[in-house]
Amino acid sequence: MQRTFASIVTGGLLALAVPAQAWGPTGHRVTATIAEHEISGRTRAEIAGIIGGESLAEASTFPDEERSNPDEFWQRTASPWHYVTLPDGTRAIDIEHPAEGDALTALEQFTAVLRDENASPEDRQLALRFVVHLVSDLHMPLHAGQPGDRGGNDVRVDWFGQQTNLHWVWDEGMILRQQLSFSEYAERLEGRLTPGKVLAWWTPTPATWIDESVALREELYPAYGPELGMGTLEAPVRLGYDYNWQWAPTVEHRLLQSGVRLAAYLDWVFAES
Repeated sequence: MQRTFASIVTGGLLALAVPAQAWGPTGHRVTATIAEHEISGRTRAEIAGIIGGESLAEASTFPDEERSNPDEFWQRTASPWHYVTLPDGTRAIDIEHPAEGDALTALEQFTAVLRDENASPEDRQLALRFVVHLVSDLHMPLHAGQPGDRGGNDVRVDWFGQQTNLHWVWDEGMILRQQLSFSEYAERLEGRLTPGKVLAWWTPTPATWIDESVALREELYPAYGPELGMGTLEAPVRLGYDYNWQWAPTVEHRLLQSGVRLAAYLDWVFAES
């Protein structure tokens, strides 16, 4: 099924080098849990008709879990569908999409399949899981990456004594420091959700999410670079309490926003079906 779908979407085009997954499983499940509480009754019924009793939290991590699948679809075709690449100062409407596609083109293609009632049940299930996943991906600032460092994967850091990279710090590092399950974290963040925030954030427009991520991305890099002798395997940037204090609130803000936007997007998808 994946091979058939891949040929429809990409015509067998090849993938680029793969960055780390966005948010990690906890972050994706937080986003999906918040969305599941905000979607309309109609959307809930449409989703149940596609994936049955599977929760959105379960669906949200499927595209990352399958990246260990040796099938060519997961190893080559789908690899570049988790991120977009924009130089500093570029807006989403100006993205030059690569031939193999990216997160935005994949979201558009999977949305079309999700709306197609003549598509096979298997393809609609795959499409729903990717849509849930990709909306969250696009809210992680380093998945709207700048050219040249693979979304911060090439920026080496020392995170509380752990040798890793800047991308992982945003994927999982700051989230894991909370030591909360995804359901506990979702409940905490939902306690901050007000009607005004829902109304302000209720936009099913991916370009908006991407532009927000780029604006954040341009601020979150620590001082590093060859001229400073930092950010390499031999001399990682030391990040700890100060960086976590500065940016953990932004991580939580983006998780909460992505939950609301996922609900908005799914309501839009099925309202327009």
